[in-house]
Parts: sequence; C-alpha cells; structure tokens
Amino acid sequence: MPQSVELKLNGTMIELPVIEGTEHEMALDISKLRAKTKFITLDPGYVNTGSCKSAITFIDGDKGILRYRGIPIEQLAESSTFVEVAYLLIHGELPRPKQLTGFSQRLTWASMIHEDMKTFFSGYPAGAHPMAILSSMMGSLSAYYSGDDDYKNPKQMDLVIARAIAKIRTIAAFSFNKSRGLPFVYPEADLPYCANLLNMFFHKPTRPYHIDPEAVRLMNQLLILHADHEQNCSTSTVRLVGSSEANLYAAISAGICALWGRLHGGANQAVIEMLQRIHKDGGGVQKYIDMAKDKNSDFRLMGFGHRVYKNFDPRATIIKKACRRYLEHVGADDDPLLNIAIKLEDAALADDYFAERKLYPNVDFYSGIIYRAMKIPTNMFTVMFAIGRTPGWIAHWKEMIEAPEFRIGRPRQIYTGPVERDYVPISER
Repeated sequence: MPQSVELKLNGTMIELPVIEGTEHEMALDISKLRAKTKFITLDPGYVNTGSCKSAITFIDGDKGILRYRGIPIEQLAESSTFVEVAYLLIHGELPRPKQLTGFSQRLTWASMIHEDMKTFFSGYPAGAHPMAILSSMMGSLSAYYSGDDDYKNPKQMDLVIARAIAKIRTIAAFSFNKSRGLPFVYPEADLPYCANLLNMFFHKPTRPYHIDPEAVRLMNQLLILHADHEQNCSTSTVRLVGSSEANLYAAISAGICALWGRLHGGANQAVIEMLQRIHKDGGGVQKYIDMAKDKNSDFRLMGFGHRVYKNFDPRATIIKKACRRYLEHVGADDDPLLNIAIKLEDAALADDYFAERKLYPNVDFYSGIIYRAMKIPTNMFTVMFAIGRTPGWIAHWKEMIEAPEFRIGRPRQIYTGPVERDYVPISER
C-alpha cells in the first residue's frame, strides 16, 4: 500500500499521506490541504470525511460487523452487562472484578440528584416531551457541579463520568413518573444499574415492583446494543461541543438534542407509530410496501436501511431474537404490532426493490416493540436510547480531550451567497 498519493492542482503536485487503521480502513490525510493549496474539500453530510482517529468502535457496514474495543457485539450482548460495557468503552479494557466493583459503587454513590432539581420538573407542562426534559436537566447539572472540569485529575475524571452515567438514569426515571403524575422513586443502593432503572420506573407506593430477571437481562441487552456506534450524529455533536472545552454535562445535553431527531434516535418511536398506522388501517402490509416504493408518496418505511450498514444490522439480528423471547416470556407473542412487523419484514426482504437498495431491518425496527411490551410509553423510547448511548458519548469525549492533537472543531464551507454589495437605506428600498 502506498505511503502517500499525489494530487495535481493547477499544475502542482501535492502529496497526501495515506492513513491505515488497524482494521485496514484507508484514508487520505488532507489536514494540510488548505494550508498548502487554499483548497478545501466539500462533503455534505460528512459521509466521506473522517473527523478523528478513534480506538473505541469498529463498524464494517458491508459485512455487518460491530465491535466495541475489538469485542464483537454478539458476545457482549450475550454475556456482559451494561455497566461492564460502559467501563470497556470508557477505559478500553474489560474491568477486573475489583475495578468493576469500584465503578459500580461510584455509579451507586452518584445516582441521586440535588433535591433542588426536583422542583424543576414541576415547571414543565404535563405534555412535555421527556427528551426536552432530559436535555434541559442534564445541562442543569453544570450549575450544581460547576467544579467538575479538572479533567487532568484522574479522580475528578472518574467522578464526572460516574455522575453523568448515574444521574441520566435518575433524571429519566423522574421525568417518566412526572409524566404519569406519580411520585418520584429514588434509586436503591443495593440494586444493579438496570434493575434500579426498572424499579424507579415502575415501583409504586401502593404496589412494589417485582423485578423480573428476564426484564433486567433484556434491559442490559438493549442498553448494550445502543451504547456506541462510532461517529454518528449525536456522538459527533458531543465531540464538537466538547471540543470547545464545554463541560461534559453540556456536551451530553447537546448530544441528547441531536439524538432526538426522527432520523437518529427518534426512529424507534417512528417505527411504532408506523406499525400502529398500518394496524389501524387493517394490518395489510403490501399497501405500505407499494407506498414506500412510490416516489410520489410521502410514506417512508421506518426501521429499514442504515447510513452505514449495507448488510443486516448485527444489532437487529440480536434484538429480533430477544424480542420474540421476551414477548413469549410475558405472554404477548400475539402482539398485533409484532405480527405486522414480521409480515412487513418478510415482504420487504422478498421484494427486489429493497434487496437491490440493501434496505434491511435495523436496530430501531424491533426495539420499539420490546419497549412497548415492557410498558414503556412511546415518548420514552428515545430517552432509553440516550441512557444507553451515554457511555459511548463519554468514551468519545474522553478520547478527544486526551488526544495529543486535540483542537476545537471548526468545519469549513463553500460560500454561495451574494458578492459584496452596498447597504440600501430603508427609504430607498
């Protein structure tokens, strides 16, 4: 493989170094292109632009491969826990028993939010979307922990990381109960992360919540599958905001806002809404398959296709199996939306239109059905995604600020507006 390539511009040869990743991904280093030539590259959506070097997550979209720190997602989803995966993503290696115990204890210790923050929830209207509340409350942590910015101090770094992962769960649970008019449920010191999350969601003063081990197992899997996905929209947002040396809470708050969109984390909510629409229309899927293929139709088949994967999303394969197992476990395997989803998947996979475009089911297609079976309302789906993605956001933020080449993000543009012109007084317009 060549060490560099030559680019000819206006008769001058420019040498661009070749960068090769550990999984043999190839890139041209254009970091000095503008300085040498006054040229920049134009890449809408950044689909061909590498913004950083990263050792966290590897994706091969053509082969359907996803690995966290080199470990296949299939192994982690089957054998690990969310807290263990969070440690892996942030610190680079699976924790030894003592490290995992210490990390878990820090999460338990940091799980409470300041009592004053409880009053914030009363200021939101009853119909406020939980993602709006989650983003605002996460940003508000900056006001209570303003000293959490000495990131060169390892103990301080560990503390702010624990606070972010622990408190986003508590904030999510409080907003969930606020939306239902129920009292807040505090985290329990003797419950693991996912069991604690479920208990804070569903425990009631008049009826204690029975923690189902299968639900805990499934929640661990769901959060693991969402924990990181390389340089996606929300992760890139966290990196960009963090590159200004804004604090971690502000960067995560921005990431939550980016995740909220229907084309990103909001897609699993959109899938359920689509399945409900089909069910209300009689449950026939062919009509909607035809609409999805019709260029004149505004209908979009949600939960199919992916910006990166041009094969089956490996997370979708795992979650489909988990979905059927859990629905059978709770006696909801005759869920009409699940049946429509299966028919829709079968019809799409058998259609050359979708096969040629490699539009396969992605992780969002089944995750909404699972959350629905777990009695989590539709507007909380993206919140669950945010809880799972937080360790990934933190891992990328930490990797960025510790990198020797750390600098503020500042994309360029090609200006297409008016050329210089004079101001015209309002009396002459």
